[in-house]
Amino acid sequence: MTETELSILSVLWRSGLAALVGLVIGWERRAIGSPVRARIIALVAMTTTAITAMSLQLSVSDLSRVLAGLLTGIGFIGAGVVMRDDRGEVRGLTTAAGLWAVTAVAIAIGVGYVVLGLLLAGLVYVVIAWDDWPLITRLRQRRAEQKAKDAASER
Repeated sequence: MTETELSILSVLWRSGLAALVGLVIGWERRAIGSPVRARIIALVAMTTTAITAMSLQLSVSDLSRVLAGLLTGIGFIGAGVVMRDDRGEVRGLTTAAGLWAVTAVAIAIGVGYVVLGLLLAGLVYVVIAWDDWPLITRLRQRRAEQKAKDAASER
């Protein structure tokens, strides 16, 4: 394989890994009813990783400008997620912050710090899902259903 082919495979591998990480984090967001779905977070992660990795391989003279542009662009996407509901409560802040955090994960993977990116992704997932782990939510639902059945059988 030529050096160019290896570079292409490296960008594809890292981008695919970042997309997978984005899908996992996005799955959690979907599980709690967030307006941002897993595909969007996966696309953000994949694209950020690809742009970062390609910038490194193309020897962009000022990588900090590329990264600043990525973070600013994701900030605009995140701003579109934040809304007020009918009661005037602000919703979407965790999802917007999650998009921004996934961007940092994707940048780490894009520059070649794959292990760091995966560890950061784990931390992002834990922080985002802290209150609403899908497994815990399901257990709470089952417990509530069981209590309702018990109460109905006592009548």
